[in-house]
Amino acid sequence: MTHPPRPNVLLILLDDYGWADTGCYGSTFYETPNLDRLAKQGMLFTDAYASCPVCSPTRASIMTGKYPATVGITNFIAGNPWGKLMGVPYFSALPHSETTLAQALKRGGYQTWHIGKWHVGGAGHEPHDFGFDINLGGCHWGHPKDGYFSPWNIPNYDDRDIPAGTYLTDHLTDRAIDLIESRSGDGPWFMNLWHYAVHTPVQAPPELVEKYEKKRRELGLDKVEELREGEHFPSLHKRHLRIVRRLVQSHPAYAAMVENIDANIGRVLEALDRSGQADNTLVIFTSDNGGLSTAEGSPTTNKPLCEGKGWMYEGGTREPLLVRWPGVTQAGSRCDVPVTSTDFFPTILEAARLPAMPEQHVDGVSLTPLLRGGDALDREAIFWHYPHYSNQGDTPACAIRCGDYKLIEHFEDSRLELYNLREDISEEHDLAADEPELVRDLHQKLAAWRESIEAKIPEPNADYEAMRSGAMEPGKGPGPFLPNEMPPAFRVGGPIPGDDHA
Repeated sequence: MTHPPRPNVLLILLDDYGWADTGCYGSTFYETPNLDRLAKQGMLFTDAYASCPVCSPTRASIMTGKYPATVGITNFIAGNPWGKLMGVPYFSALPHSETTLAQALKRGGYQTWHIGKWHVGGAGHEPHDFGFDINLGGCHWGHPKDGYFSPWNIPNYDDRDIPAGTYLTDHLTDRAIDLIESRSGDGPWFMNLWHYAVHTPVQAPPELVEKYEKKRRELGLDKVEELREGEHFPSLHKRHLRIVRRLVQSHPAYAAMVENIDANIGRVLEALDRSGQADNTLVIFTSDNGGLSTAEGSPTTNKPLCEGKGWMYEGGTREPLLVRWPGVTQAGSRCDVPVTSTDFFPTILEAARLPAMPEQHVDGVSLTPLLRGGDALDREAIFWHYPHYSNQGDTPACAIRCGDYKLIEHFEDSRLELYNLREDISEEHDLAADEPELVRDLHQKLAAWRESIEAKIPEPNADYEAMRSGAMEPGKGPGPFLPNEMPPAFRVGGPIPGDDHA
């Protein structure tokens, strides 16, 4: 019996792109015809999650098949502010003791390419150090620090011959298309297309911005309350600022970024068609955390979800997920089974007809039963552990989703919240007081999971009042550390064997 060729894998990861930022997920202001078309060609997941409400941990989770607290990267690199609680140590780079998805695929005969943002380690811990044959634009940066228009000055990326003013998202897409069209027929490939968009700075081609400025006026959005000032930030480094929540999607430049990234995804999909590879390419589209809705300009809103990037509520972790796998997924299908970032590793291995690596992707579950039309996975719960103050306004917390219910534990005051997400997607009705037995059961599961992976819990900050009054500088430590630098007492899961790449 002759097997069909193993599929190519295109993993598209956007940065800070929210669950509600796409037309097929309900947006009426942003225009995303290519992503909407992709949803019609494959499966749309309604309850897909990032494994953390900020970027680096989710990216590490995708690469390793482990929860952020298991792999030891629990915050964006290198943030670690203090508040009433102190910072928690974490790794500032992927440990070399991990076998990444790229390494597993490379050993299995795949060409491996990374394009765009990395942000899970600097020198010695970059994409080419973890199994990627080609690395275009991946470094320790979390966003394009010099803006989206060239010159970008991205480390490890020579842009001297790039025309001034070239838009980064357009350029990275050009490079992706070059690879797809030049390598067709040369064996299966894995492309890790991790765009910097739509992370700040919010910049887009001027003609698109003008389009949405006009649309905003025509819809009367310039005459409604778009932003609302709220409480002060709980973290000491931003205590002088207030959280500002966006109430409607109406930011012209952000909308222009969304349309541009959608158009560029469309260009990549067209390249698959032109090169005759579309029918043999598994396409996965998702985001690393929720949309930025409460700080740094608050360019989007995730409504009906609660809050956004940096928060343990649904707006911080629930993500769009579209999967097109010709011959496997039914066109136009939907799935409401909860899934998360750790699941991509075993899913892609199975699609590539490579052996599972349960000792590596310990927290991931293959999604192939769902992609083939099933309605359940062999998993009881999904967990989150974010023991840090976010730049967007939330306090250290962890959470569990089990069935339709989600329990959140806030570390500052040990407060527990319970929501039925099937009936209350906006998390408006806290059921903790009404369901004490369920709260107790879920909290026990959450605590047992934390203990099993030796998750780090933030300690009280004895100098909080002095720092808040300005008598002392706000704390920023301990960490983050390189994997071989972290003091043994702080190491998540114990020592890191064989990691000599500092």
